[in-house]
Amino acid sequence: MIDWNSVETTFLDMDGTLLDLHFDNHFWQEHVPLRYAECNGLPVSEAKALLSRRFERAQGTLNWYSVDYWSDELALDIAQLKEEVANRISIRPYVEEFLQAMRAAGKRLVLVTNAHGKTVSLKFRKTRIDRYMDAVVCAHDLGLAKEHAPFWGQLQALEPFDPASTLLIDDSLPVLRCARDYGIRHLLAVRKPDLRGPDKDCAEFSAVDSFRSLLPVG
Repeated sequence: MIDWNSVETTFLDMDGTLLDLHFDNHFWQEHVPLRYAECNGLPVSEAKALLSRRFERAQGTLNWYSVDYWSDELALDIAQLKEEVANRISIRPYVEEFLQAMRAAGKRLVLVTNAHGKTVSLKFRKTRIDRYMDAVVCAHDLGLAKEHAPFWGQLQALEPFDPASTLLIDDSLPVLRCARDYGIRHLLAVRKPDLRGPDKDCAEFSAVDSFRSLLPVG
């Protein structure tokens, strides 16, 4: 699927790519509405409908990913609520084998995520995927989500890379399209970000069903 001889740097998304998106889907679709309903004396179904509209308005912005923003907006301790269901955080199958192979092959690995710093810290503590990374870049530190074209120029200023020899693996089609427009040559989508959910239509991008398909790395 990939000509590894032409790849020097690999940018890796976290949620839905290296980690199963089931945690995030369960958290925002089930756990937050449950706690919001409890705190506001609402039926869970009403809380889900209300929050769904608010979440939809924030999607594609850094606010959607911000623990602090939603803590203020919903008057809930979002970081603490994530701890309550942190047992659902999991690495996707064959991800660690892939990361180990990439390091053994001398490829530079950079985690590039929209996740808020508090979420990143929690997931690193639970999975330890950070030990495989040469660098970690959080979009919140740059002030732009990956879906926005200027993000990639800011990323290159912070973490210099040659777009022609760079691979991005991400579950977000808008992110992949922005990266393609910036000139990143190697792009892979993820067909099933939530391992308990349906396959995703990956449109114009080649897609990974399992990281096992990317082995061996040469």
